[in-house]
Amino acid sequence: MYVSLTALKPKNFFSYLKFWTLAIPSFAQAQAAKGQLHVSAKRVKGYQCTITAWESREVMLDFMRSGAHLKAMKQFHSIATGRTYGYEGTDIPSFSEAFELLQEKGKNY
Repeated sequence: MYVSLTALKPKNFFSYLKFWTLAIPSFAQAQAAKGQLHVSAKRVKGYQCTITAWESREVMLDFMRSGAHLKAMKQFHSIATGRTYGYEGTDIPSFSEAFELLQEKGKNY
């Protein structure tokens, strides 16, 4: 199983509004995506965090590079900062575990 973690923080009030117009369709896309095993989101320490789990990294990449998620990624740098981290695993982390992993191992954007 491939686990993907994100923690994003909109830059300002207007970015926060834009973030949600992109995040809601992306979340819906993830929930309906082929090969997804788990999709959840929660606010942690001021960051909008997601935990997704996939049958494989390749399936996750197919999702990431398509539809609403691709549109959101193209606008990310203008509206938010944050971290991402993905890894092969057997368990889905809690949000506190995921946030800690993101701080320790995540790629900063």
